[in-house]
Amino acid sequence: MTDDWLTVVEGSAPLVIGLPHTGTEIPEAILARMASPWLARKDADWWVDRLYDFAVDLGATLVRTAVSRSVIDVNRDPSGVSLYPGMTTTGLCPTETFDGEPLYRPGQTPDEAEIAERRATWFDPYHAALQAQIDRLGSRGPVVLYDAHSIRSVVPRLFDGELPQFNIGDNGGVTCAPELTRAVEAACAASGDSLVVNGRFKGGWTTRHYGRPETGVHAIQMELADRGYMLDPAGAVSPDNWPSPYDPQRAEPMRAHLRRVLAACIVFAQSSR
Repeated sequence: MTDDWLTVVEGSAPLVIGLPHTGTEIPEAILARMASPWLARKDADWWVDRLYDFAVDLGATLVRTAVSRSVIDVNRDPSGVSLYPGMTTTGLCPTETFDGEPLYRPGQTPDEAEIAERRATWFDPYHAALQAQIDRLGSRGPVVLYDAHSIRSVVPRLFDGELPQFNIGDNGGVTCAPELTRAVEAACAASGDSLVVNGRFKGGWTTRHYGRPETGVHAIQMELADRGYMLDPAGAVSPDNWPSPYDPQRAEPMRAHLRRVLAACIVFAQSSR
């Protein structure tokens, strides 16, 4: 099922995968007001939809927006409340990049009315689709919502040093049963790569909003350092080196690790029924 910018691939396994930041589409009227097309797309979760395309073979359901997060970030609290108080983050309709560069030309940032319009046009339908799939699968028993993300390994404005390869978030044990977090952690640990649970990324609005383990909806976020599947420049990025192309050879081991992670999610949900 596709509605131009919104794609839903329905599966039968008790697993819904959200892909909120893989889109790069920006309406021309908005792009014309932005500082540059490259900056407007710089912070996408590059190639994550391709990285996880094997998930349909596991029976997972995928919900993806093709709209850029610089237009509307569907993983932010629509009320405008910060997910990480006291820490640098971006808003519902970001006005700057992760590195602090202005996204808009002077005087061109969206006002409250435009933000509300963007929410109605893209944010609300995306979450209606997610909820519909959770309801469809949840009618048969517990279901896992897995929110899939990636980010550059080094973003000094957001975090110190190099980010671990696997960043698992359940908002401090609130959004899913501890058994699910342990199963995902074990699957990541088997890779031999670095990992952290509830580190810098504890789960965005999607994970926090839907995760209600007491009702059978278990939400967990995975933030990957993208060096695991593409060339990640060590220093500053520019239009000359970012985004680097998807690297199938580099990505294949990561896909194998993620297959174990998703399989663990499915086993957890099935065993809880």
